[in-house]
Order: sequence, then C-alpha cells, then structure tokens
Amino acid sequence: MDLESVIHRNTIKEESWKTVLTLAYQSLGVVYGDLSTSPLYVYKSAFAEDIQHSDTNEEIYGVLSFVFWTLTLIPLLKYVFIVLRADDNGEGGTFALYSLLCRHARVSLLPNTQLADEHLTEYTMDNGTVPVNRKNVGLGLKNLLEKHRVLQRVLLVLALIGTCMVIGDGVLTPAISVFSAVSVACVILIFLFALQHYGTHRVGSLFAPVVLTWLLCISAIGVYNIFHWNPHVYEALSPYYMFKFLKKTQKGGWMSLGGILLCITGSEAMYADLGHFSQLSIKIAFTFLVYPSLILAYMGQAAYLSRHHSLESDYRIGFYVSVPVKLRWPVLAIAILQAVVGSQAVITGTFSIIKQCSAMGCFPKVKIIHTSSKMHGQIYIPEINWSLMLLCLAITVGFRDTKRMGNAAGLAVITVMLVTTCLMSLAIVLCWHKNILLAVCFIVFFGSIEALYFSASLIKFLEGAWVPIALSLIFLIAMYVWHYGTLKKYEFDVHNKVPINWLLSLGPSLGIVRVKGIGLIHTELVSGIPAIFSHFVTNLPAFHQVVIFLCIKSVQVPHVRPEERFLVGRVGPKEYRLYRCIARYGYHDIHKDDIEFERDLICSIAEFIRSDASEYGLGFGSFEEDTKMTVVGTSASNLEGSIRMTEDDDQVDSQMEGPSELMEVKSSPEKVRKRVRFVVPDSPQIDLDAREELLELMEAKEAGMAFILSHSYVRAKSGSSWLKKVVINYGYDFLRRNSRGPSYALSIPHASTLEVGMIYHV
Repeated sequence: MDLESVIHRNTIKEESWKTVLTLAYQSLGVVYGDLSTSPLYVYKSAFAEDIQHSDTNEEIYGVLSFVFWTLTLIPLLKYVFIVLRADDNGEGGTFALYSLLCRHARVSLLPNTQLADEHLTEYTMDNGTVPVNRKNVGLGLKNLLEKHRVLQRVLLVLALIGTCMVIGDGVLTPAISVFSAVSVACVILIFLFALQHYGTHRVGSLFAPVVLTWLLCISAIGVYNIFHWNPHVYEALSPYYMFKFLKKTQKGGWMSLGGILLCITGSEAMYADLGHFSQLSIKIAFTFLVYPSLILAYMGQAAYLSRHHSLESDYRIGFYVSVPVKLRWPVLAIAILQAVVGSQAVITGTFSIIKQCSAMGCFPKVKIIHTSSKMHGQIYIPEINWSLMLLCLAITVGFRDTKRMGNAAGLAVITVMLVTTCLMSLAIVLCWHKNILLAVCFIVFFGSIEALYFSASLIKFLEGAWVPIALSLIFLIAMYVWHYGTLKKYEFDVHNKVPINWLLSLGPSLGIVRVKGIGLIHTELVSGIPAIFSHFVTNLPAFHQVVIFLCIKSVQVPHVRPEERFLVGRVGPKEYRLYRCIARYGYHDIHKDDIEFERDLICSIAEFIRSDASEYGLGFGSFEEDTKMTVVGTSASNLEGSIRMTEDDDQVDSQMEGPSELMEVKSSPEKVRKRVRFVVPDSPQIDLDAREELLELMEAKEAGMAFILSHSYVRAKSGSSWLKKVVINYGYDFLRRNSRGPSYALSIPHASTLEVGMIYHV
C-alpha cells in the first residue's frame, strides 16, 4: 500500500470520528436533558415520608445502591447495549419498534397496505442489523401473530399505551423539572411553551453547552462532597446494601422505590431520539460523560447526607443542601436553564411521536409545522403544544410539591419501559431471529426489575400516580376510537367501490361531456373506483378531460425515497384518460407544500405516460381487479431520463414546438395564462399516441385543476350495539370534525375545491 492511500484512509477515519464526536456533543442537549435533571429530586422523592431515617447510614447507602444499579442495568445495559440496536432504518421509539415488528410479522392493522410496499428499499433494509432467517427461528410465533387478529389488536394497544405514557411524560416532566429547580414555576413554564413555535434549532446552540456545564458542575460537586464528607461512600455500591435496605425498611422501603425510579427518567429518550443522531454517538455520550457524572452526583449527595443526620429538613430539601453555600446561587441559575433544556427534549419528543401516530392512522390529523429546513425531525404542533401547556400548568398548580409530581412521572416512565421490554422481546425473535430462550431471559430479567418499580409506583395511585393513568386513558380512548373509525370507513369504501365493468360500459366519454382541466379526486382506496366518482358521473352533465384518483398513504417505514414516492397506473383503457396515483410517505417524512406536490404529481403522470411501465418492469395487479401500477419518482429526485415540468406566464399562440426533447403548449394571445412545458429526455423516443396523451395532459394542466374532496359523515348502521353507536356517532364524529383535512388541500383556493357530502353507514 502506498503512502498516499494510507494518508487518504487516515483522513477519512479522522473525519468520521470527528462527526461522531460532534453528534455525541449535540446529543447532550436533545437526548440527555431530562435524565441529567434527575439529581434535583431523586433523594427528596425517595425520602418523602416513606422512610423514617435513623442515625445510621443504612437507608442512605441503600438508596444510593438502588440508584447505582438501576442506572447501570436499565439505561446502560438495556438501552445502550441492547435496545439501541433495534432501530428502524435509524429511527427509534415505541412506534418505530412496533413498525419494525409489523414488517417482519405482517401484523399491521393499516387498511390500505399493498404488496408493492414491500418492494420499497427501506422496507427490507435494517442497516445490517437483521440477519436472514435461514433456520426459521420464531416461525411459530410469527404464524401465531399473523393468524389471530386479537393478538394483533393487543400488540397495537400495547404500542398505544407506551405512546400515551410518553405523552403523559411530556406533561409531567416540564412540571417536575422546573418546579424542582425553582418554586416560581408557572411563569417559566408559560415562557417555555411560548418559545416552541420558534423551533428547537433557534435555541439548539445553547442546549448542549448548558447540559455539559450542568454535568461537569454536579460531578465536581459530587467529587468534592465525597472527599470532604465521606470517602468511604463507595461501599454503598455493593448490592448487599439494597437487600439490607429493604430488610430494614420493609414496606416503606418498597414504596420509596417510586422515588428512586426517577433517577432513570429520560432514559427512553436515548431510543426515541435515535433518528437525530447515531447509535455510536449516543453510546459515547452516555457511557463516557452522562453515566459517570450522574453516579458521582448521587454519591456526593449520599456522602453529604451520611454526615448530616441531625438536620431533619435535609431529606426534604434535596439537591441544593449538598451544594457548598458559596456556590448555591450560581448552581441554581444553571439548574433553571438545565430544567428548561430537559423539558424541551420531552416536549419535542411528544411532537415527534404524535406525528408518527397520525401518519399511521392512530391519531387525528393535526397541523404540523417544520421549524428547520435541515433537521426533518424538528417540528411544532400548535394544538398539542398549548394543550400540553394547560395540562402542565394544571398539574403544577394542583400538586404544588415534587412528591406527587414524582409519583406521577415515575409511573409514566416505568410503563413506557415495560412496553419497550415486551416489544423488544418479540423483536429479538422476529427481527433478529435469535433463540426464543434469549427473548424469555430478556423479558424475565428486565421485566422483573421494571415490574418491581411499577408496583411501587402503582401503590401510590391516590398520591399522584392516578394522573398519568387518567391522561393515558383519555389519549388511548381517543387514539383507538380514531383508528377504529378510520378502519370502518375504509371498509365501507372497499365494499361500495364501483366495479370496473360499470366504467367500461360508459365508454371513453363516460356518457357525459369532457371539459378541459384536471379533476383530482381524493380517495383512501388503493384499488377500484370510489363511490364518490359514480355520484359525479350520474348527476353532473360534464366532467374533466383528465381525472386523477389520488391516494396519500403512509407505509410502515420511516422514510420513502423520492425515486419511489409514487405508484401510477391507469383506471380503464388508455382513451379514458383516468389515472390512479398513490403517493407513499413514511411516518417521518415531510409532506411537501401544495405547489411542489402538484408539480410532482403531474410529472409522475407524464413520466408514466412516457414509459408506459416498459422501462420499470414493476407492475402490480391486473386490469380487471386493479390498475397496473408503476413506480415513479418525484421531479426533485433528479433521476436521469425523467420528465421535468416548467410553468410561467406568457402571451403567445397555442402551439406545440420542438422534437421529442422539448414539447410546449402555449396559451392564446388574447389573455395571459399559465404556460406549461414538459421537458422530455432524448431517449427513448416516444410514439405518437404517447405524445398526444402528453399534449392532452399539458392542456388540462394549463386549463386548471379542480380538487374534489369527500366530506364524510360516518354513522353506525342500524342494528349496531349501543357501544358502537357511542364510539362512531359521537366519539369518532367529534374527532373527525376537529381534525384537519389532507395536507395538500389546506391552501387550495376555495373556487377550485368541491366538497361532496357522503354518509357512511358502518
């Protein structure tokens, strides 16, 4: 190997490590804000009336031993070394794990899934972490889940419970973090939520330095307290003190586990925010900085408390009493900033998981604002933000102490972890194809630890733990009602779709006058003709020259590549000029604005006409049952040989000019109209029929587009049970009326929109 090659390889290696270390630094502000705040309230919550302290150090050492082993086993062993490997093409979190399971076991309850979706690049690509299942490991479990619909619903409910608890954590964490830092919390909370619409990227540069300063601060204070007050406090790291603690304190010690549990709040963020960073960067940040800093901080507090038994208030005051007097005000200022940063991470995570749920049909459509052009995950949801703020203020004003807030937050955190453990045990078998015994060991070991903490949190139901249960129950009911109503509505559409023979009997003119323009009909169907179209054809004297049935659907992957965005095909024979276009988005994809989406849509139709599926060889379905679908990329994907479209205003004669490389349709000289032009590649040459069809499409686009939307009224059919009537007629109807329509339709001029009312009896 020559010297130049060695230098080149070393340069690449240095750059990659520089990137990893930069991401590790940045992850401090986004991922570890909440986890780093926990020393503020753990000891205070653990000793809150459940433990009667004595003149010995057994209780203090016992709590420290529990904190040390809990931090070691859950965040370090479970998340850093195991769970982080179960990423969905780089994305993490409860719903990403559920999505991963859905792809490997076909247990998805999404109604409009297609065989073509399984040909997406990211559908089968798991960053090399999923080996081929050559030994049919877990085949019995896979068949069991695919066979029983009840188990699929249980899996969905389990994922939704975890999701709802994350939302509950988004309400509770800002309250307890800010309240623990400073008692004047309401003003800071209002200020925190008011800043959300600016986006995390505007204040993101402050996040990592604040967390880094805080971690260095608490670790330095911890080291000082250890050497100044009790250098032998390291003895408490022995598991022996845990058993001694429980033996002496008995029920009080068991109940205090609910407070000790708070030392791992925010651990789930390592997995949930995986998509923003990388596995290695998150592992480095936690293992070499966050974990040792927290251990030193807790050891320092224990060292101080072990030499101050006489002051009864020490156990109540918490963190600040162990800080040297001269440093308390500066530390308080850093703690307030740290509390805001920690809260920000949880709020951002709540936005992200609600976006995932909405994309997967488990949450009503909400307004999603992307606050950064560089980071796709930085979003803002106004309705959710202000709802979180009101709930957060209500909890802060209602409780006014960290004990009950801690009980509530602890139950939310441990429930999410239990759900992750259950789903992860399935992923070990179904996704990693490991022996089922390994999965059993995983769920028994970590599940028993988390079940112990769960029981300690649940016993405090009347002392604040009811809050996350109530919040989660409300969100869970809303999510399941929305999912159930959406499913029933889709089933009604499928059962009432128009047969292709009816369309063929009408002829190319459809029995009516075809006028210039494009009629864009929004539908949830991925095959067949929606019933809404038959209403038009039978009741209107004229319809558009070109008709596009548009379906915007979500698939079980984080992202769909631009070159795989659209599935395009014909509905009926070529001369009918009816097309179906299915736009596919992953649950983390950004939906484009109206103008760009419209351009991509028309270009995808034009590209389909030019290629007529011959170049791609990816056809799905048949003429009788469905249109033959072709994968077509967006105009932004810049594929070689793809059609591009340009538009501008001009006053010229209508004409078609240029060879196959360039075709234009221009408006008449009397008035200014939009000129549409398709730029067609040199090869292959297109035939006369395709040129004529492209010409018609350009004329139709130039004439304008009309958007036909279905305004549905869903009602339970006669003979339904009273529960179904309540769920559909009141629950789903309320959510539907307060949700948003299709994203591309939000800015469409009212003159170009036609809403058709339809009653669905489901």
